[in-house]
Amino acid sequence: MSSIQVARAYLDYPLVGIGSRSLKTRVLSSATGSLISSGDDIAVVNALHDINFSLKEGDRLGLIGHNGAGKSTLLKLLAGIYQPTSGSVDANGRIVSTLNISLGLELEATGYENIILRGLLLGMRRSEIDSKLREIAAFTELGEYLDMPVRIYSSGMATRLAFATVTAMDSDILLMDEVIGTGDASFMDKAEKRLNEFMNRSKIIVIASHSDYVIKKFCNKALLLEHGRIVEEGFPDAVIETYHSRTVEVVGA
Repeated sequence: MSSIQVARAYLDYPLVGIGSRSLKTRVLSSATGSLISSGDDIAVVNALHDINFSLKEGDRLGLIGHNGAGKSTLLKLLAGIYQPTSGSVDANGRIVSTLNISLGLELEATGYENIILRGLLLGMRRSEIDSKLREIAAFTELGEYLDMPVRIYSSGMATRLAFATVTAMDSDILLMDEVIGTGDASFMDKAEKRLNEFMNRSKIIVIASHSDYVIKKFCNKALLLEHGRIVEEGFPDAVIETYHSRTVEVVGA
């Protein structure tokens, strides 16, 4: 059964090249709510502090917070890109991440070759890719361009190719940093339907977004983060209300 368990997770990482006693370090520490601390030799970013939560199948968690609150960092921790400095992160199930949708695109390779390469990079088996290749190709609507190198694609065409490939996967745990799009307004209706199907196939979703609409539409739980700490956990409506009230307090202070 798919699940996520995060227990007392902390994440610190060094800022190379910034001296601990420099004026720059002190200014950065003040500006980030003491996220940056100083050791004897180097400054350290205290990115996440005492993160605790658990998710089971059927949970859709929205991450809410200001820029720099730790939403993307937490997603990277769940994806295994970062390892916790202390504490634990246990995820059971096949993880699919859309944190960098174009990761793995080879500019000199053709569209078809990129579908295969990106599928393998995302953890798909070759037989799985082969069984979905025709469907992915048809969805992109790129036609003969799929036989051409990606370097001649427009940014919208390249995004379509990456989008079609990642949304063909079946995930147990889906991690998203904002809702992914196609970069092509004329393609959005078709893409939105595919995205909804992709998300509905996932057993657990964790999504970071600045959009209240997205959080309310897709999520049944929410976490409010501030400076790498969980401030509130609960139903999306309540957590969003807390976020806006705290934002007003900060602006009015």
